[in-house]
Amino acid sequence: MLDPIILGFDRALRTLFSAASTTRSMPGGECVEPELSAEDRAHAGALMRINHVGEVCAQALYQGQALICHDPEIRQAMNKAAYEETEHLDWTARRINELDARKSLLNPLWYLGALSLGVFAGKLGDAWSLGFLAETERQVETHLDHHLSELPTEDVKSLAIVLQMKIDEKSHAEMAVRLGARELPTIVKKTMRLMAGVMTRTSYYL
Repeated sequence: MLDPIILGFDRALRTLFSAASTTRSMPGGECVEPELSAEDRAHAGALMRINHVGEVCAQALYQGQALICHDPEIRQAMNKAAYEETEHLDWTARRINELDARKSLLNPLWYLGALSLGVFAGKLGDAWSLGFLAETERQVETHLDHHLSELPTEDVKSLAIVLQMKIDEKSHAEMAVRLGARELPTIVKKTMRLMAGVMTRTSYYL
């Protein structure tokens, strides 16, 4: 009983305070650092901070859902998706540093909230948990589309990262549907969008 708790605590500490692992090269890593105005650099840094918060939440969400999941195939698929999200965590953190920005001061709070949501979704059963995952990834994909239009066009490094993240998030949503995700009620989807809006607006500054 203690093992999952200890492993979960260790994962939380590594997500919040350690460098994430990755096997794929950082998208745009071969590109020359663009010349950005101070305003564009600050804006790009804030947008990448939001994306990093999203990846912190993704780690917590997958962890919470996997703790409750009893289907080995679904748990394995979630763990694979979680690893890809870990790569996103690494890429966004590195880009934040390159832009002379900082991570969100509220990351521990975001992690705890997402972990609680993951556990709650898991308790509803695998089909609803997968439905929550699929809808989350769809909303993240829409959010990343918005960032692709918001980032300075000269910032090819950030754009490359966000584009690859969008491809991966779409794949995760398709995975959840393939494994039997149930469609969430409209009111739940709207509530999720509202909560995401609060998080993104706050993370832009904090």
